[in-house]
Amino acid sequence: MRTPILIFSLLLGSAPAFAAKPCDELKTEIAAQIEANHVSSYTLEVVANDQVGERTVVGSCDGGTNKIVYTRGTAAPASSAPQPAATAPANPETTPPAPAPKS
Repeated sequence: MRTPILIFSLLLGSAPAFAAKPCDELKTEIAAQIEANHVSSYTLEVVANDQVGERTVVGSCDGGTNKIVYTRGTAAPASSAPQPAATAPANPETTPPAPAPKS
């Protein structure tokens, strides 16, 4: 009978250790640790749990509802203008020859 009460007391006493940390505070702490390792080109982003995908999770915040993801290098700046579509280089084996110029 004493064991369940003891376990419950320990879990209740350790509840503040599992308290939710705000995302901005945790993101600042993680950034400080990354910069202490002399990494200068990186991005940290707060995303919802279902938006993580294949990215590297480096922290969990707001009671586990959000994750902080790390990306090496810098992200391309976001712009409102649409970007032109990239074209693949022509493959000479599958590309028909250009028509001859008229003389």
